[in-house]
Amino acid sequence: MEFWQGFITLTVVHLLAAASPGPDFALVSRQALLQGRRAGLWVSLGISLGLGIHIVYSAAGLATLIAHSTIWMNAIKLIGGSYLLYLGYQGIRAKAQSGILTHEPAVITDIAAHRLVGKGFLCNALNPKAPIYFLSLFTIVLSPNLPASTLVIYGVWIMLLQLFWFSLITLFFSQPTIRRRFLAISHWIDRVFGVAMMGLGLKVLLSKS
Repeated sequence: MEFWQGFITLTVVHLLAAASPGPDFALVSRQALLQGRRAGLWVSLGISLGLGIHIVYSAAGLATLIAHSTIWMNAIKLIGGSYLLYLGYQGIRAKAQSGILTHEPAVITDIAAHRLVGKGFLCNALNPKAPIYFLSLFTIVLSPNLPASTLVIYGVWIMLLQLFWFSLITLFFSQPTIRRRFLAISHWIDRVFGVAMMGLGLKVLLSKS
């Protein structure tokens, strides 16, 4: 497949995959609604960096091994499913706030930003569906036989597409008029998020390899 043909195919396929609802979407939309634009963008960055993990091992040809190894898949399912349950548990425990924010939250500190990036990174890196997705993607477009420069360009582009999409999600949900409507019921948003994450976690843990 020629460079630009592969580039266009990669762009269409990955944007469709990024737009599909899942843990990443739920996490970004929650952070943008409850903590504002900066929080959503930091989480989006973390998700994009987590994607780099899947790109690297896929480019190295390990996606096939992981996708067809019961031991590896079970390990990824256990870790990823447990992390989703952890996020869900945190959300379910949310309590109602005494006041309602009507303005942009204070500037996020470096430590808070680091934690938000880490949360996004783990949410994506521990996604047990990723090896299957990237195995399919590399089968269609990518291959370890491609020039290293092409692999690097494709990999970086996938990460930028991910960041672009979730940045748009962040900008939408962090709009003041939208945030004001949701902040009054922020604890319910957290709880719905928690139930959704726990449901996804249980689905991952109980799914057959």
